Amino acid sequence: MKKVIFLILGFAIINLSQAQVANKTTNAFSLDQCVDYAQKNNVQVKNALLAIEVQAQTNREIAAAAFPTITTSTSVVDYTKIPTSLLPAQIFGGPAGTFIPVQFGTKFNANYGANIQQLLFDGQVFIALQARATSMDMQRKNAAITQEAIKANIYKIYYQLSASKTQLNILDANIARLTSLAHDAEVMYKNGFAEKLDVDKVSVQLNNLETEKLKANNSVAIGYMGLKMLMGMPVKDSLVLTDVINEKSLTNDVLSESDFQYTVRKDFQYLSTIKKMNEFNVKRYQLSNLPTISMAGSYSKNAQRSEFDFFKGGNWFTTSLINLNISLPIFNGFATDARIKRTKIELQQTENQIESLKNSIDNEITQAKLNYMSSVATVQFQKKNMNLAEAVYAQTKKKFEAGTGSNTEISAAQADLVSAQNNYMNALYTALIAKVDLLKATGKL
Repeated sequence: MKKVIFLILGFAIINLSQAQVANKTTNAFSLDQCVDYAQKNNVQVKNALLAIEVQAQTNREIAAAAFPTITTSTSVVDYTKIPTSLLPAQIFGGPAGTFIPVQFGTKFNANYGANIQQLLFDGQVFIALQARATSMDMQRKNAAITQEAIKANIYKIYYQLSASKTQLNILDANIARLTSLAHDAEVMYKNGFAEKLDVDKVSVQLNNLETEKLKANNSVAIGYMGLKMLMGMPVKDSLVLTDVINEKSLTNDVLSESDFQYTVRKDFQYLSTIKKMNEFNVKRYQLSNLPTISMAGSYSKNAQRSEFDFFKGGNWFTTSLINLNISLPIFNGFATDARIKRTKIELQQTENQIESLKNSIDNEITQAKLNYMSSVATVQFQKKNMNLAEAVYAQTKKKFEAGTGSNTEISAAQADLVSAQNNYMNALYTALIAKVDLLKATGKL
C-alpha cells in the first residue's frame, strides 16, 4: 500500500511539473520586440490607452446635450377616497361663512403622453462641444508620454542586461584563463620552479572571480525580473535577450544639428493641449453670461372613469403644448466674474510652464549632447586601455611560463586586465544610456 501511495504521489508531482513547464513560455526578444511587447502589456500604458476610451465616452455624454431629450410616461390613479373640496355655501343661498363639502372627479384616472426638450443655445455647452477634439488629443498626448517613458526605461534596462551578459562572458574567459594559470602554477610548483605562495595567489584570484560571477548572476536575475515587470510579462515566463551591445550602436547621427522644434517633444505637446483646454475654459465662462434658450413640447391624453374600463372605449381628452424658454442671468454674486478671472490666471500659469519647459528642454539637450560626446570618447580611451592590458597580460604570462617572470607581475597584470575590461563595459553602457537620454531630449526616441 505504501508503494502504491508513493507511486501515485510521484505521478502527481511529475504531472504538476509538466503542467508548470507547459504553462511556461520562452520569449527570445530583441530590443524592439521588448518595446512592442510593453506597449501592449504594460499596465500603465494600457490604462493610458483606456483613458482615451473613457474620454471618448465622456465626449459622447457632452454631445448628448445638443440632442433632444424625449420621455414618455403612463399613469393610472385609483382614488380609494375621492378628494373633497369646500364650496362657499353662500353660492347656493346658504349663510355666509359656511362651506358645503363636495367631491369632484371620478374614481379612476388614466394618463399617457410624451415630452420632448431641446436645448437651442447654451454658451457653456457650445464651448464644451468645441473642446471635445482637444480633450481627446490631450489624452493621446498623455498616453504618448507614458509610452515614451516606458520605452526609455526598457532601453536602459535592456542595455544594462546586455552589458551584464557581456561582462559574464568576460568573467568566464578570465576564470578559464586563471584556471589554466592555476594548473600551470601547480605543475611548476610540483617541479620545483614555483613557490606554494604563487599557487595560493592564483587560487585567491580565481576564488574572487568566482564570487564576482555569482554576484553578477544574481544581479542579472534581478534585472530580468525588473524588465519583465516593466514589460508586463508574466514572471513565470522565460525571457532571452537576443541583441548584443557593441560600439556599432554608438552613432554620430544623434548629434545632427538639424533645426530642433519644441513641438516634437511629447511633454511640450501635452502642455500645449493643456493651454488650449484653459483657453476653452475662459471662453466657457465668458459665454455663460449669454442667455440660455430651450424649447419643450408635450402631448398627452387623459381619461376619467367610474369603473376600470379604459380598454373598452370612452373618451380620451388630448392636451398638447409647445414651450419656448429664455433664461438670462442677471446677477449671481459675481461668481461668473470670479470664474473668468480664475481661468485666466490658470491660463497664464500654463503659459509660464510652457516657457519654463522650453528653457528646461534647451538645458536638457545641451547636457545630453555633452554627456554623449564625453561618453563616446571615454569608450575609445577604455578600449585602448583594455587592448593594452590584454597585451601586457599576454606578455607577462609568457615570461611567467618561461620562468623569467614573477607571480606578482602576472597577478598585477591579471587584475589590470579585469579592471580594464570592466571599465570598458561600464563606459559602453554609460554611452548607450547617454544616447537614450539624448534621443529622448531631442524627441527622437
